Amino acid sequence: MKLSFQDYISIKIHKTDLLLTGFIKSRLEPYNLAPEQNLIMMLLWERDGLTQNQMVQMLNKDKTNIARMASNLEKKGFIKRSQSEEDKRVIQIFLTSEGKKLGDKIIPIAEQFNELVCKGLSEEELTELERLLSKMSSNIQSE
Repeated sequence: MKLSFQDYISIKIHKTDLLLTGFIKSRLEPYNLAPEQNLIMMLLWERDGLTQNQMVQMLNKDKTNIARMASNLEKKGFIKRSQSEEDKRVIQIFLTSEGKKLGDKIIPIAEQFNELVCKGLSEEELTELERLLSKMSSNIQSE
């Protein structure tokens, strides 16, 4: 039996992703922050001084993409990149004072967004959703 356009799970996930990204983009715009850039900032608000390579791993993005986003964030004055003292080949990323202050505004927005997205879902459902998404990712990575 042939699937219709609406039956593909990848289409449903894509539509949801577009909706989520559009929503958070509108909330971040007043702060001159794109959703992708916000991912880097969220990591740094949790643990300042990460290396670009650590971010590549954590965000599952390529080095060029991370370097470009970091460059844009540096131009905005939110972060500062510097060579590691131990290994000059390693680039560490640190929040500036402006970047730290931005967290006081953005983290509550991210928490409200997460609450909205998860509204009506039980802990069990969230755990199952994480398991299913992991399984789907694993299926693709094993190909």
